[in-house]
Amino acid sequence: MLPLLVHALIVTGGHDFERQPFFAVWDSFEGVKYREVTHPEANDWYAPEQAASYDVLVLYDLNESITDAQKANLLALLEKGKGLVVLHHALADYQNWAEFEKIVGGRYHLAPWTKDGQPQPASTFREGVDIKVRVADAEHPITQGVTDITIHDEVYGLYTVLPGVHPLLTTDHPDSTPIIGWTNTYGRSRVAYLQLGHGRAAYENASYRRLLRQAIMWAAGLSTP
Repeated sequence: MLPLLVHALIVTGGHDFERQPFFAVWDSFEGVKYREVTHPEANDWYAPEQAASYDVLVLYDLNESITDAQKANLLALLEKGKGLVVLHHALADYQNWAEFEKIVGGRYHLAPWTKDGQPQPASTFREGVDIKVRVADAEHPITQGVTDITIHDEVYGLYTVLPGVHPLLTTDHPDSTPIIGWTNTYGRSRVAYLQLGHGRAAYENASYRRLLRQAIMWAAGLSTP
């Protein structure tokens, strides 16, 4: 058995999920030790004294409330190089904090919004569909060993993907925004987003598990580029 290499802090709260199969994924990962923290206390873990206990921050929450001090702590972590992995519905976090969209490299819009003075619709979702996933960059450490797959999961549509992110996964599903996985850089931190991961069918998919574990290792700086 491999020694523990990465300590991950998993932030949950604000959105239901199937706990047992989700954490079964994490229990299967060699080289990863994890701890779950839940809102409203979870944002306190961005403070320096708590942040020293983990290598990678994993967001699987849906949260709006964050204080100015907590924002400053999170930004300081990212400036120093703390790895960040954002999963599925956490793309909708902090709707009223513009900087969070820049951190992740995109945003799911819970309500209609405006862009350059023009009204834009809210983002959409559709559960329980078969998604053809294409690997956009097979050479990246997160996607290595993963081929194009079909996965039963949930798609999101009409969400923002900022220019400058590095696409990893795409789909042509008509109800989905085309780019469904990417990397970003914020400060000195490696940031990865995976749109997949709604429920048991995704959790138990071997390719999803591989993508997630490799995203953790990459965000922690244990693989290149």
